[in-house]
Amino acid sequence: MKLINKTKNKILAENIEVANNPVKRIMGLLGRSSLERGKGLHIIPCNNIHSLFMKFSFDAIFIDKKNKVKNLSEKIPPWTWAKFCFSANSVIELPAGTISETGTEIEDELEFS
Repeated sequence: MKLINKTKNKILAENIEVANNPVKRIMGLLGRSSLERGKGLHIIPCNNIHSLFMKFSFDAIFIDKKNKVKNLSEKIPPWTWAKFCFSANSVIELPAGTISETGTEIEDELEFS
């Protein structure tokens, strides 16, 4: 699945995996050594994350049910405790630097295709 920032007309990722069951949500990106450019993970439902036991940094975009960006966390390092966004319905984890490279901002509208 592709992820596009409709507001900025930028592609955020070409290949988004979906974690929409308890096992996939708990595992998230754990066990991976990196997250390649163009890839990402959409965790549904989710409004908080951590990077405990992670081996690499990543960006996180918190979105609501209408796919509007509600919060952004850039370059989250490994072994960081939780990031929260109570207004979020889900979180998209992307390679570190994706948010700044695409100019993604709070209230931008995203689209999955």
